[in-house]
Amino acid sequence: MTQTMEVKTETTDVFPVKGVDYLQFLVGNAKQAAHYYSTAFGMKCVAYRGPEQGYRDHAEYVLVSGSARFLITGAVHAGAPGSDHVAKHSDGISDIALAVPDVDKAFAHAVSAGARPVSEPHDVSDEHGTVRVAAIAAYGDTIHSLVDRSRYDGPFLPGFVTRDPIVAPPAKRYFQAVDHVVGNVELGKMDEWVEFYRRVMGFTNMAEFVGDDIATDYSALMSKVVADGTRKVKFPLNEPAIAKKKSQIDEYLEFYGGPGVQHIALNTNDIVRTVR
Repeated sequence: MTQTMEVKTETTDVFPVKGVDYLQFLVGNAKQAAHYYSTAFGMKCVAYRGPEQGYRDHAEYVLVSGSARFLITGAVHAGAPGSDHVAKHSDGISDIALAVPDVDKAFAHAVSAGARPVSEPHDVSDEHGTVRVAAIAAYGDTIHSLVDRSRYDGPFLPGFVTRDPIVAPPAKRYFQAVDHVVGNVELGKMDEWVEFYRRVMGFTNMAEFVGDDIATDYSALMSKVVADGTRKVKFPLNEPAIAKKKSQIDEYLEFYGGPGVQHIALNTNDIVRTVR
């Protein structure tokens, strides 16, 4: 394992980030998934948007635990945006949204550095204020929304309404934050995506796991970890490595239908209690 010790400040960072704003899951049944994360993970449902609010394509639930925030989105009719993502991949994470201090500057830098734009910077507003958003493409069908909610005091985003918890949350939450989000990419593509995050977001190569670092006789992978200057946002990137049998990364790519988010690591103060 190798590590770099470079730490950036916001004044020198070409793409400053405040942290992960939310993770969006596209799922086949949003209510069922929201119930699962409420009951099994102890998350608290705090907001909702759906047909009742005039949004006729999706039912969407926002769940929180500490600073971790999940947006669970499910299509309510065939042909709704995102339903093709579920048909191709099954349930999965489509958006790793990043909180940034200046959406326009971040988006302009990213596109000038070669990122593919998904959504130009624009305002979304309601009676609670205005959120500035944009989006760029990442590996596979994954995107990064860029979010500035400094002028907003609503429950999540415009159109969402406050929602009572689905079940009573635990007296003490099970986890506090998202620690890192892991992406699986094709053989030979890991270094390309490490370079993408360096060029587009100014992230540095924080750690590397190669060769026998993460390997058995039957399955192996190569991994590098990129992170922003403050280390608040960390993205390990995996690609397959040669072993006697198919790598677990190959299996993921086969079953998921391409590159995507493999798993989320969560910070907890008590691993044993949380797992129990």
